[in-house]
Amino acid sequence: MPPTPAPAPGAPAAQLPVDAPVVIAAHGTEVQAGLRTVEAMAERVSAAMPGRRVRVGYLDVVGPTVGETLAALDAPAVVVPLLLAPGYHVDVDLPAVAAAAAHPVVCTGPVGPDERLLDVVLRRLLEAGYTRGDAVVLGAAGSSSPRSARATAQAVRWLAERTGAEVVAAYASATPPTPAEAVTRLRAGGARRVALATYLLAPGYFAERMHDSGADVVSAPIGDAPEVTAAILDRVAGIGPVALP
Repeated sequence: MPPTPAPAPGAPAAQLPVDAPVVIAAHGTEVQAGLRTVEAMAERVSAAMPGRRVRVGYLDVVGPTVGETLAALDAPAVVVPLLLAPGYHVDVDLPAVAAAAAHPVVCTGPVGPDERLLDVVLRRLLEAGYTRGDAVVLGAAGSSSPRSARATAQAVRWLAERTGAEVVAAYASATPPTPAEAVTRLRAGGARRVALATYLLAPGYFAERMHDSGADVVSAPIGDAPEVTAAILDRVAGIGPVALP
């Protein structure tokens, strides 16, 4: 049976060929551990999708870019933003890259917010030494996008449900409070111990900033977890992220 005719950029993924390659669009980093983590995520997705090519393209800092990866594939493709919230990359950058591609490209929603990823965040917190009763800071990347802020607020609610603790958001860039400011405020409010949950997917500059917060406990990033693979596979299948209030 011939493949389904490919649509114009932005059409539903179901209208692409069933074996259309998948491009994981990751935020770049000069930290090698971060690049290795992203490649490990791609390998896990590839193993779960036999017969489909899975590649990585980067949005910033390093290459290959998403556009270069799409050009090398030379075929209709699905792009999955390996990001925890919508924002400029999702709303502006990737649609522009898709529109400029030589073949039809569908951009899915980002992998987050996704409730399963907060299960991993809690797991990383416990691995780092978090104990019940600690106040918690959720340390996110940060964005000027209101949709990004709503996505992080949803993640805060999910983590609060899992810990039964007060959870406040902090940001490594773009918007206040910084992780250090959030930790200081919790201590001033009477918190004896403060744990910082790193709400980032891979090691990099922002993850390193979390360790400057002064928190008693700082967790590792989410990393190459099965829940990330599941979220990526859902996006490829056309199952979008949680609807934000």
